[in-house]
Amino acid sequence: MKKRNKKKININQTSFYFEDYVETNKKNKVLKKSNNLHDRIYLLFFFFLSLILIFSIKITHISLNKKNMFSLEEQNSKFSLLRRDIVDRNGEIISRNINTFHAAIDPKQVTDKKKLLIKLRLNFPNLPINEIREKLNDNKYFRIKKRIDQTEKDKFWALGEKAIKFEPFQARMYTHGNLFSHVIGQVDYDNYGISGIEKYFDKELKNKNLLGSPLQLTLDSNIQYIINKELNDAIETFRATGGGALLMDVNNGEIISLVSLPNFDINQRSTIKDKKYINKITKGVYELGSIFKTFTVALVLEKKLANTNTIIKNIPKKIKCSIHEITDMNEHPKDLTVEEILVRSSNVGSVILAKKVGEKNFKEFISDTKLTQNPKIELEEVGVPHKLKWNRCKLETISFGHGITTTPLQATTTYAALINGGKLVTPSLIKKREIKNHNSIVSRETSKKLRYILRKVVNSKDGTASLADKDGYYVGGKTGTAESYGDKKDRINTFISVFPAHNPNYSLFIMLENPKINKELIYDYRGIKTKAPYNTSGWNSVYVAGKIIEKIGPILAINNYEFTKQNVVKKFN
Repeated sequence: MKKRNKKKININQTSFYFEDYVETNKKNKVLKKSNNLHDRIYLLFFFFLSLILIFSIKITHISLNKKNMFSLEEQNSKFSLLRRDIVDRNGEIISRNINTFHAAIDPKQVTDKKKLLIKLRLNFPNLPINEIREKLNDNKYFRIKKRIDQTEKDKFWALGEKAIKFEPFQARMYTHGNLFSHVIGQVDYDNYGISGIEKYFDKELKNKNLLGSPLQLTLDSNIQYIINKELNDAIETFRATGGGALLMDVNNGEIISLVSLPNFDINQRSTIKDKKYINKITKGVYELGSIFKTFTVALVLEKKLANTNTIIKNIPKKIKCSIHEITDMNEHPKDLTVEEILVRSSNVGSVILAKKVGEKNFKEFISDTKLTQNPKIELEEVGVPHKLKWNRCKLETISFGHGITTTPLQATTTYAALINGGKLVTPSLIKKREIKNHNSIVSRETSKKLRYILRKVVNSKDGTASLADKDGYYVGGKTGTAESYGDKKDRINTFISVFPAHNPNYSLFIMLENPKINKELIYDYRGIKTKAPYNTSGWNSVYVAGKIIEKIGPILAINNYEFTKQNVVKKFN
């Protein structure tokens, strides 16, 4: 009988496939872990790929729009403007709101007060350290410096003090510093206008509907710079205490330049109390002297009391009026024409002409021209001429510019009317304003005669303003030398010029306060090298005007050869 070989079975074995199952299970677990790892890698890869894609799109967008990053529209989208821009006649920015900061300290966050004070003293030596120390001890939040620029902000930031805070706010920035200080004015810390154009047009400048449209002025930054520089040089040359200049378009009253010296940097926000810093052109009130002789001659011609070539015979060397004696500075011939009285600037001759005109006619002229009223201009800083009392000798003294006060703005405006055909214009600082029709103060015929005489004041051998006779510009004008009203020790030297005299477009007023003779200055006086014999306007204000006209002429597009010499000879010689 065959024996069976039986395998011994372990009764404790739970499965015949135990060993295979365990091995398979191990393999599955490894595979599962491997799959999880791959999933994580894929997820991270997708995440980083997405970031790269996002940044790539952003960089591409910025690159394509780079040209707009610093535009006004871009700035306006980042913060809401509180005031409109102010620009000159060429669109150049004069005034604009920008984002800036105040620097402050929160004492509660200061870890080492002594160390902070040392840092501030080393980096900002002008800060009031003792005052800051006291405020730190009070443990109350306070400002250490207002209106800091980006450089200062970076310096504060570099101190590494978390207690230093930066308060953002909008500040008014004036791109030309002191160049337009007497015209533009300033705003306070709350962006309210407190002087100049900023105050006069405060509501318009804050009008939300107009924020995208700048307020355009008639001023020209380039011409303003030239006149400001030349006038500053003149003040130094003649050791004057101050000066002023006004350039006006005689046909529409637009003010192209207004300079008053000394001036000040309006970005500094300093309180100015010294009277020497007033706007001498609109607020200064002066006796302007012999420039009034032009008004006297204009009335004689307009009332047909005489013609330009009418001879006034036997003019005395002096005329007594009450207890006063009126004389001439220089000796003149006994017989002078009406034209020569103005060309030579004879005081006595002007008195004789004024008596022909009469008090009634002179009063009407002064009333029509508003010479003794408040000047009309888009500024609140205007002067009030002294009330004119028509007492004894008033007619006589007014005939040559004494005993009557006005502002340079009003005098220049009257001159503009006398030489533009007789039409009064309203002076303005605002471009594209509505031009109103005004009454005539003289006829076109009288205006033409006056231009002829004023040209002779400059180019004839007997004239008082030959230093302004620049080739090709055909300058005419009238000098004035007077004592300062209220202080007879002070001298005011003026010159009002018009150019080109045969067809005037511009009038330029120049004034120097208390000039002195420059003994070192050599003049080219009608081809002769000489020094100044007198301290009169013909030797300083006229000299300055000539230099200015020669430089601004090309900018004003006055071509030296616009008119042929033949036409000029026919009209003036």
